[in-house]
Amino acid sequence: MAQGRCSQIVSNVSHCFFCSMKQATSKTEMSQFNISPDDDSQEYSPYQDFYGIFIFGLFLTGILLHSHQHQGSASFGMSVFNLGNAIMGSGILGLSYAMANTGIALFVILLVAVSIFSLYSVHLLLKTANEGGSLVYEQLGYKAFGMPGKLAASISITMQNIGAMSSYLFIVKYELPIVIQAFMGANNGEWYMNGDYLVILVSIVIILPLSLLKNLGYLGYTSGFSLLCMVFFLIVVIYKKFQIPCPYTVMLLNETVSKIQNISSGSINTTAVDYNEDVCTPKYFVFNSQTVYAVPILTFAFVCHPAILPMYEELKEKMQGVANVSFLAMFIMYLLAALFGYLTFNVHVEPELLHTYSKVFKADVVLLIVRLAVLTAVTLTVPVVLFPIRTSVNQLLCASKDFSWIRHTIITIGLLASTNLLVIFVPTIRDIFGFIGASAAAMLIFILPSAFYIKLVKKEPMKSVQKIGVMSFPSPFGSIPLICLWVLRCLLCQA
Repeated sequence: MAQGRCSQIVSNVSHCFFCSMKQATSKTEMSQFNISPDDDSQEYSPYQDFYGIFIFGLFLTGILLHSHQHQGSASFGMSVFNLGNAIMGSGILGLSYAMANTGIALFVILLVAVSIFSLYSVHLLLKTANEGGSLVYEQLGYKAFGMPGKLAASISITMQNIGAMSSYLFIVKYELPIVIQAFMGANNGEWYMNGDYLVILVSIVIILPLSLLKNLGYLGYTSGFSLLCMVFFLIVVIYKKFQIPCPYTVMLLNETVSKIQNISSGSINTTAVDYNEDVCTPKYFVFNSQTVYAVPILTFAFVCHPAILPMYEELKEKMQGVANVSFLAMFIMYLLAALFGYLTFNVHVEPELLHTYSKVFKADVVLLIVRLAVLTAVTLTVPVVLFPIRTSVNQLLCASKDFSWIRHTIITIGLLASTNLLVIFVPTIRDIFGFIGASAAAMLIFILPSAFYIKLVKKEPMKSVQKIGVMSFPSPFGSIPLICLWVLRCLLCQA
């Protein structure tokens, strides 16, 4: 009975969402050709464009809250959701930029390769944890190579978390001025419209007090809320693709239209006009100076390996299946976000996709809701990401000492201040994605799981096909045939 009612709700919500998208698309097309709706038609509501999206968002929120009530049961579906939380992050915002600088075909090839490599390294990590008898990433490093291995794992995880924190604060730097401008009007150079000042203000007023608490249990819903925001963001990216014409044309807004109507349908930014028809033609292969950022951005987007081991302790044999489904779901989300973002802006897409919409829309209610949701999520996630960094620093420097509020506060302020300086002086979020993706993320996905496997899995000889392939991982000549054999064996086992 409950299942039938749930299906009915899903059907109704989906109907509202797609009907709203169809109406919005039709309205956009009529405005392009100066065709007005019939006078006898129903009067258009300023909130009609995003009504379906809003209802769909409420529905996803209900699913999220319901799932958290059963979090302790560790069901297959809930485990997939939790691992999806670990994979999904700010990296999704940079994927359209990667596609714009590689082309659709090359991006899909790279996305498939990185996702399969990442999933295979999860397989190696699970086998290593089973053989090595440890479910902590740093401890696997210690058992494999002693203190150097532990330091390599700890430094890589710390760098990855600092990169994640920096990317979240970059979103605050990019998006908060746009939100303030939407509420307060034109930007005349006020200090509160400066992203650098806002990052410092948010860090001091909100993030620092939350980070100083010893227990972060109050933020139990943060990771789920972040994933919900990214799903909502993906829906809006697809929705806006059918609203924004290409090439961008100057639309003369009727002065008699009310302000709320302008905010709802979106005021077009006439400074971002491009009449070149060629920019609307998707490219399948692109090679330029920015192409090198594609693989690090993709690698940054798929890091979840330190979170795999705690989940493996509870799931055991089901963990590989959970990883397969989670990676497939994230692969689909990443591909859709990159594709529709690229098709919307083509060569004009920026390293942070959400900020690109400010080129076209001065004010838009749907985008404003997305920005507020994403800003709330990333601001609350920074203390959660900072917590393991502080714990790692404490373990390295003062492992034998008792808890001290002074040391706790100094480490927290030092980490937050250094991250703020990084965000202020690094030019774009692309550089964070690129550097962390090429260093810490590559270590956590490719190098360390392979090294741990070779050292700790004793039942396979060094001259076995498996270990020879792992030694060359992620070299294409060694890893691709090995991964093909692994995929084939998985399929045969399931059959």
